[in-house]
Amino acid sequence: MKIRLAEPMDIKQLIKMRWDFTIEDDERKSSESFDEFAVECESFLEQAMMSSRWFIWVAEDGGNIVSHSYLELVHKVPRPGRVTKPFAFMTNVYTRPDYRNQGVGSQLLKTINQWVEDNQYEFVIVWPSDESINYYKKNGYVHCNEPMEFVYKNN
Repeated sequence: MKIRLAEPMDIKQLIKMRWDFTIEDDERKSSESFDEFAVECESFLEQAMMSSRWFIWVAEDGGNIVSHSYLELVHKVPRPGRVTKPFAFMTNVYTRPDYRNQGVGSQLLKTINQWVEDNQYEFVIVWPSDESINYYKKNGYVHCNEPMEFVYKNN
């Protein structure tokens, strides 16, 4: 198993995994157009990989991506008296069903956690599904106070 940052050659696999992840979570989405989604997702991934804000970590087995996690750095407004470091927002964490419960996702998180420490980012925030809470707990994540949100009513 190789853990690494995603590269442009991975885009097609990442698009398919994002589709599979979404359909697995909500089968009603399977009626959507894969081709339309793929165009939008490819554009996002190309821009993300060229930026210094997004970091897409993958676990690769024999040339196939079997797990991934996306991190976006969020830069904070500087504050007097301390060095301001960004924090990371983790999203789109997914492991293919046939690789689950084998430690692949935990290997990926361990690498990400070390990368966060090495770069001295302030923290990582993730909104886990109910099913994934124990996965994050066993990998060193703790519950924090719930954030507040404003949801635009027409969304």
